[in-house]
Amino acid sequence: MPQLSTVRLFFSSNSTSSLSLPFKLSFPSSYIPCKPYTSKKTLIFPLFSASSKRERKPFHQRRSSSNLRDTKNRERMAEMDEKDTAGFNKRRVEGREKGAPKNLQLKTRKLNPVNTICYVQILGTGMDTQDTSPSVLLFFDKQRFIFNAGEGLQRFCTEHKIKLSKIDHMFLTRVCSETAGGLPGLLLTLAGMGDEGMSVNVWGPSDLKYLVDAMRSFIPTAAMVHTRSFGPGSNAAGSAFSKSDLGKFTDPIVLIDDEVVKISAILLRPSCSEVIQKEDVNVSNSSAVALEENMDCFSKPLVPCTLSSTRRAGPMLKPGDISVVYACELPEIKGKFDPAKAAALGLKPGPKYRELQLGNSVMSDRQNIMVNPSDVLGPSSPGPIVLLVDCPTSSHLQGLLSIQSLNDYYADNVDKPQDSMKSVNCVIHLGPASVTMTADYQKWMKRFGGAQHIMAGHEIKNMEVPILKSSARIASRLNYLCPQFFPAPGFWSLGYTDTIDPNTITSSEDSSPTLGQSLSAENLLKFHLRPYAQLGLDRSGIPSLQSPTEIVNELLLEIPEIEDASKHVSQFWHGSENVKQTVPPTHDHLIMIEEPWMHVDTCISDKGSATQATNASQEEISHLNGSTTSNVKNGSDIPSCLENISREDMEIVLLGTGSSQPSKYRNVSSIYVNLFSKGSLLLDCGEGTLAQLKRRLGVKGADDAVKVLRCIWISHIHADHHAGLARILSLRRELLRGIQHEPLLVIGPRPLKRFLDAYSRLEDLDMQFLDCRHTIEASWDVLASSLESGSNDSSSSICVGNINTSDGRKVMPQNIETTLFAKGSKMQSFWKKPGNPVDLDADFPTLKKLHEVLHEAGLEALISVPVVHCPQAFGAVLKAAERINGVGKAIPGWKLVYSGDTRPCQALIDASYRATVLIHEATFEDGMVEEAVAKNHSTTKEAVEVGASAGAYRIILTHFSQRYPKIPVFDEAHMNKTCIAFDMMSINIADLPVLPKVLPYLKLLFRNEMITDESDDILLPVEQAD
Repeated sequence: MPQLSTVRLFFSSNSTSSLSLPFKLSFPSSYIPCKPYTSKKTLIFPLFSASSKRERKPFHQRRSSSNLRDTKNRERMAEMDEKDTAGFNKRRVEGREKGAPKNLQLKTRKLNPVNTICYVQILGTGMDTQDTSPSVLLFFDKQRFIFNAGEGLQRFCTEHKIKLSKIDHMFLTRVCSETAGGLPGLLLTLAGMGDEGMSVNVWGPSDLKYLVDAMRSFIPTAAMVHTRSFGPGSNAAGSAFSKSDLGKFTDPIVLIDDEVVKISAILLRPSCSEVIQKEDVNVSNSSAVALEENMDCFSKPLVPCTLSSTRRAGPMLKPGDISVVYACELPEIKGKFDPAKAAALGLKPGPKYRELQLGNSVMSDRQNIMVNPSDVLGPSSPGPIVLLVDCPTSSHLQGLLSIQSLNDYYADNVDKPQDSMKSVNCVIHLGPASVTMTADYQKWMKRFGGAQHIMAGHEIKNMEVPILKSSARIASRLNYLCPQFFPAPGFWSLGYTDTIDPNTITSSEDSSPTLGQSLSAENLLKFHLRPYAQLGLDRSGIPSLQSPTEIVNELLLEIPEIEDASKHVSQFWHGSENVKQTVPPTHDHLIMIEEPWMHVDTCISDKGSATQATNASQEEISHLNGSTTSNVKNGSDIPSCLENISREDMEIVLLGTGSSQPSKYRNVSSIYVNLFSKGSLLLDCGEGTLAQLKRRLGVKGADDAVKVLRCIWISHIHADHHAGLARILSLRRELLRGIQHEPLLVIGPRPLKRFLDAYSRLEDLDMQFLDCRHTIEASWDVLASSLESGSNDSSSSICVGNINTSDGRKVMPQNIETTLFAKGSKMQSFWKKPGNPVDLDADFPTLKKLHEVLHEAGLEALISVPVVHCPQAFGAVLKAAERINGVGKAIPGWKLVYSGDTRPCQALIDASYRATVLIHEATFEDGMVEEAVAKNHSTTKEAVEVGASAGAYRIILTHFSQRYPKIPVFDEAHMNKTCIAFDMMSINIADLPVLPKVLPYLKLLFRNEMITDESDDILLPVEQAD
C-alpha cells in the first residue's frame, strides 16, 4: 500500500478578502473585477508535497551532450516560460499542446492451448440500475475477451480489480448507447496507459463504422485503428442496406480462430422494420470473413442525413437494427495418452509424446511408420461451447427462430450428421425479460437440450444489490451522518435491501442448478469451461450482500463519536432559518496547518482506555460544535434571494465529482439541477450519468426526471464531460415515444455538434443543438434587443452602448462581439473565430426557443462564459427569475455558477459576482500548482479564492483528481463558506446556510482514511480527457 513519506504542511492565511495569484493575468478592459485582483500582501501557494518526485529543477540547470536533447530542453523551457508568465498552459488552451502521436500497439501473447483455464463471467454493469446492457467476460489464462461495453464498464472493472490492460478483444452484440456507451472512455484510458499507450481489437456489426466516425471528433485516431466491422457494409454516403444483402450472410462469420478458441458471429435481423431506403450498398463475399478496417474506409466525415425525408417502409434495415449471436467454441478435448500403445509403435519417451498430444503426427523411432495421434490417444471429447444471444425485440425473435445457422447447435436436430453434432454447454441471454419470458422464446431455449441457460437481462431482484459496493458503502456512511445532504440511494430508500434474505441472492456451489436449468444472472457469476472436471456454475465470486444497517454498525465500531456527530448535524436544521453566513476571523499572520485527518488530536490510540476514548470523543464533538457556533456569531446576513425560499424551488444533485475517468468512489462530471414542478437541467453529462441518476432517484424516478429535462449544457469536448449524453438522449426518446414533445435542447461547444451529428446516423437522439458561443451574454443582449423591438433578426443590433449587467454594474461601451476572446485581446488566438451577432443568425431561432424554455422553468437566463482550459471551454451562469412574496415585494432570483474545467480567470470571477452558489473545479491540492497550470485546472485554494473574490455566498468544490479516492486534500482555514462535493450529494437551496457547517463533521467521518493513489485500480488519465 502506498504510504506518505511525510506529513504535508500548508502555509495559509485566514484572509480571503481578495484573490492573489502567483502570476499576472491580462484580460480585456471590459472585464472589471468586482474586487481588486491583487493586494499588498501576496499569498504564497504551497509547493510542499508527500513525494520528492514533484520537486523539479529548472530546465536550464540540466546538462545534456545531445543536440536533440538540448533542443527538447529549449522547447520545454519555452513552454514553462509561457506557463510562468500567463498562469496557464497556453498551448493546451490553443489546442496545440506538444506531444508526438502515439503508435498504439496491440499486445501479443503466447497462447497456452494445453491445461488452460477458461470460464465465462457475468460483469453486472447496469444490473442495479437497468440503464445499460450487462457485459460478459470470456477468460483464458493468456487471453481475455469482453462482450459489450456499456456505460460503467470501466468503473466496474476498477471496483472488482479486472485489469483492462489484459483485454485483447471486445465484441458488441449491437451498436447503440446501451451496449457501447462505455467504449469511448475505455479507448481513451487504454491509449493513456504507460508511455506508449495501448489499443484493443473492437468487433461489431457494420453499424460500428457510424460509432467510430462519431468518436473521431474527440478520440485520437490511433486509439481506433483496430476497430473492425463485419457483415453487409455501407459506404460513407449510405445509411442503410437491404435485407437481401443481409441474407447473403447466413453462414457464421468466423472472427477469431486460434489454438484456444473459435469465435463466430451470426447476424440477427428483425423480421419487419420501418427503415431508410438507399440504393448504394457494398456487400462482401459471404464465403470469406467479411471484415473492414474502418479508419481506412471512412477517412472522410459522414454527412448528416434527414431521416424524415428518406424514410419509408420497405425491405431495408436501419443502422442499429442488426443484432449478433456470438458462438464461442473451444477445441475438442483430446483423449488420454496411452504410453503402452506409443511404445508398441516404436516410440521412445520424449518430445514426440507431446507432439502427439498436441495433435501432430510423428515418425516412429524404431519402425518405419508414421504414428498418428489417433493411434495413441483415447476418444476425444467435444470442446465446450457457449452462445451469447442478444434478442432485443419481439421482431428480432421472429428472425431468431428462423436462423438456419443455429441448426448445428440444436440438440433436437435429428437430421444433423453425427460427426457435425455440437453440444452447447451454456447459453447467456442478454435480451430483456419482455422478450425472453415469452412462450416462443422459452420453447426455443429448450432446443439446446441440457445446456445451462443464464438470463442476464434486466430483472427486478438485481436492482436491490448495488454492483459498486465501495461507492454504496460511502453513501451509507454519509447518509447516517447527514441524511439531509446525503439521502439514501434510490434502491435502498425503497426499503428492499434490509428485508432481503441473503440466501436468495447468493448460493453456495453445492446448491447450483444442474445443467439444463435456467437461472437469473448475478454479478460475477461464473461458468467454468476448463478444466473439464470443473465444467459448470461457480457462485464463489458473487459479492456478499451488506445492508445499510450493517454498514452503519461497522461505522459506529470504527468511529464511536460519529453517533454524537450525527445528532449535532441534525440540530442544524432546527432553527436553520436563523443561521447566518459564516465568516472566519481575519489575521495578518500566516499559520501552519496539518492535514486534519492526520492530526494527532483527531486520533484515538488503540492502547487508550474506554474512558479516554469517550473523553476524546466528547472533546472533539464539542470542538466541532464550538467552531460552528463561533462562525455563526461572526456571520453576515443571508442573501435576499433566499428570503422565504421554498424547498420546492431548486436542488443541486452532484452525480459525478471526479475528474478524467471514473473510480470506485467518484464518477465523472455531472450536475443535476432539479427545479421540481418546473422541470430540470443537466450541467455536463459524463459517462454513467444515467446510472448515477437512477441510483439517486430510483429507476422510475430517474425515468421521470429524464422525461422532464429542459436542456443539457456541456462545458467542453473532453469525454469525461459528455460521454453519457447519447444514453440520456436515447432513453428520453424511448420514454416519450408516442407522446407529443419537442426535441431536447443541447447547449455545447461546436466540436460536440460534430459528434452528435455523426452519432445521430446510428440512433435518433431527438435533440436540437445550440452552440455555447451563441449563449454568451452578448448574444442574450442581442436577443433582448430583438424582442423589445419586435424583430426576429439577430443582426438588428450590432453595437451596444453602456450596458447594465443583471447585477447593476456598468460595463464600458464596447462592440457587441467583445468577449474573453475578442480581437486584440491576449487570448484571441485561443478561439480563432469568436461568436458574434453575424454568427448568431443561423442559431437565433434556437436561442429564442431556449429563452422560452428557460422562462417556462422559472429561469431568467443560461449564460455561457469562456474559460481557460482547452479550445471552446465554457463555464455556465444560471439565473432564476425574481419572485414576488406574499406582500408584493420583489425578491431577486438565485444565481448558480458552474466553472466547468478552468484555471482561475477574470471572466469567471466577473460572472460569479455575488453568486448564490459557485460550483468550482478543484482538481489538484494546493501543493500541485505546477500540475494544475500544466493541465489548466485549479487547486483547492485557487477555487476558494475565486469564489471569495467574486463575493459568492456558497462555494462547492468538485472535479477532484482520482488520486484522492475518498476525500481531497484541503486547508480548512479557507473553507468558511465552502463545502466538498461527494457523489449523490443533494443540496437544497433552502439548506445553503447550513452547508459549510457540515464540513468539519465530514472530516471526522474520513479521519482514518489514508490519502492514497488508486494506481493499482485505475489507470493514469490520458491527456485528451483531462
